[in-house]
Parts: sequence; C-alpha cells; structure tokens
Amino acid sequence: MEKRTSTVENGLIWFGAGVSIAEILTGTYFAPLGFGKGLCAILLGHLIGCALLFLAGLIGGQTRKSAMETTKMSFGRRGGLLFAALNIVQLVGWTAIMIYDGALAAGGIWAVGNWVWCAVIGGLIVVWLLIGIQNLGKVNTLAMAALFILTILLSVVIFQNRAALAVTDDGLTFGAAVELAVAMPLSWLPLISDYTREAEKPLRATAVSAVVYGLVSCWMYLIGMGAAIFTAQADIAAILVKAGLGVAGLLIVVFSTVTTTFLDAYSAGVSSESVWANIPGKWFAVGAAVLGTAGAILFPMDDITDFLYLIGSVFAPMIAIQIADYFLLKRRPTAGAVDWLNLAVWAVGFALYRYLMGVDIPVGNTLPDMALTVLLCLAVSPLRKKEAA
Repeated sequence: MEKRTSTVENGLIWFGAGVSIAEILTGTYFAPLGFGKGLCAILLGHLIGCALLFLAGLIGGQTRKSAMETTKMSFGRRGGLLFAALNIVQLVGWTAIMIYDGALAAGGIWAVGNWVWCAVIGGLIVVWLLIGIQNLGKVNTLAMAALFILTILLSVVIFQNRAALAVTDDGLTFGAAVELAVAMPLSWLPLISDYTREAEKPLRATAVSAVVYGLVSCWMYLIGMGAAIFTAQADIAAILVKAGLGVAGLLIVVFSTVTTTFLDAYSAGVSSESVWANIPGKWFAVGAAVLGTAGAILFPMDDITDFLYLIGSVFAPMIAIQIADYFLLKRRPTAGAVDWLNLAVWAVGFALYRYLMGVDIPVGNTLPDMALTVLLCLAVSPLRKKEAA
C-alpha cells in the first residue's frame, strides 16, 4: 500500500519552504514604504497568493495528481506538456538562484569561496533527494526545530532596535510591493500538488500547507524589511556576524537553503515524469540539483525581480484557468490531446499580465489578471463542443 504523508509532515515541508534567504532578501525591497505600509503590502500579497496556493493544492490533493498532471486536465494531454517544460525551466532556475543566495550569505560568515559553499549546499540537496520525501520525517523535524529556534534569534537581533533609520526611496509603489509579496507564493503554485497528492487528508493537509507557508513567508519578509529599516543593512550575513551568531547563523543560511531548494529540485523531477515517462523522476531531480549548482557557480544572480514577474505572467493565468475549470465549470480531464481554447485564453491572460505590469494597481496585477482570465474562461465555455462524459 502506498505510503501517505500526514498533515504534520506536509506542514513541516512548507515550513521549510518558507524559511528562505531569498524571501528575506525580497523583504528588504519593502523598506522604502516604511514599516506600517510595508507590513500591509506583505500581508495583502500573501493573503492573495496563499489563497491561490490552497486552491492549486486542493486540485492535486483531491485528484491524486501531480501539479503538472493537473494541468493536463485543462490543457490536454499534450497541451499540458508546455507548462511542464516551462515549470522544469523555472525550477532549475530557482534551484540555481537559491543556491547562489545561500552561498553568498554563507560566504559572508565564513569566507572559503563562493563555489565551495555552492558545492556544499548543492551536495546537501542531493542527500535530501536521495533520502526521499517519504523518508524525511525525522530528518525534517530536527532541521525545522533548529531553523525555528535560530530564526527566532535572528528576529530578536533585528527587531531589538526599534529606531527606524533613513531608507532610500527607490520609487516602489504599494501596488508593486503587493505584487512582490504575491510573487513568492505564486512561484509555488506549480509545485504544491506534488506534495498534497500524497496526503492522507488532502483538504486538511492543503489548508495547513498554505497557512504554514503563508505565515512563515510573511515572517521572512518582515525579517528582511526590518533589517533594512532598523539596521540599515540588507546583508543578512553581516547582521548575523555583528550579532555574534557565527555558527548559528551559518546553520540558518545553509539549512534554510537546503530545505527550500530541495522542493524545487524534487518537483523538477516530478514534472519531468509528465514529459519523459521513461526517466525516473528521482534521478532527474538529482540532475536538476547538479545543474542548478553549476549555474550558481558560473552566473551572477543578484536581482530576481524580473524572474519573479516572469513566473507570475506564466503561471497566474494558468492556475486561473484550472480554478475556473475545476471549481466553477466542473470540467474533468479534457478528451483531446490539446485544448486550444484554453491555451488561447492563457495566451490572452499572459499578455494581459505583462500589460498590467505597467499599471499601478493597489492590489497588484496578479489578482486583476486572474479575475479577468477566469471571466474570459467562463465567457468562452459555451463555444466548447459538448464533451464526452
């Protein structure tokens, strides 16, 4: 009998996903708004993003399908391959970015060379993959307990000084800040079903996953924003060193990077099974980790905002169509190889997202884009020929 993951195990997985150097660094971008306004943008963005994360995870949990297999329900057996391929590319990209950020932060604490830390972090990710998600229970529990304690220490160090320092105004609007907050949970949309499909209780596990990730992600954003506002320092490694958290800080950096990036590499393997069924996903995941490690060593990856917006433009309209199909139209797997109507709607949603990036909307552009994509999907549904039961 296939082993199912418990709700607690799912919660631990998504706690690990939230504790991330990349999220802390993204949080530093919110400093020009000030603490109060920045906090509102973070909370609103995560409320939007995590609601979508829950719906995406619930589709996979109820159908027992991986994230990329659920896309085939709306876009066809071959149409879904487009998103599987795009997802693999973004996951390898994320793997490289996370290893790069983790190595830079670790190097700021113990300077032994960026490539060394890339290799160490990449190697630990491979170990996590070889252990396997089904056997990570005790290892993950220990890692999460350590990260929880150490992240509290980091929070105390940053927020013990409540005197706000001058922060350069870079012109960040509230709407753009909300979009940056939405971007992180949105980047997990093409992954969450890879984990909720294995849950004993899909609804409960999906809800816990979305809530735990949302709370922890907000916490990471606040750490980054607080660091920039109260210490005038965006370099987390420098803050850890000044606070005397040398070894503890190094553990935060390394293991937070491993527990988050493991999910990216693992899901790259799961997505690969939708494209190349004859290649074991586990070994493709190991390959993704190795490729990401090489990318982190060879290429600079200091600004990821354009990458985050690209992810949003691809996957926001995709999940909007899936939500409309599954929850509103009650459609189940399309009979054809390619659902051209839904692909056309997605193309419109993609173009609309890119257009809205130039419009300052207080709630960001993901929510309006998805709402309009859902409405378009509902409007064109009568054009679809009656499908076989």
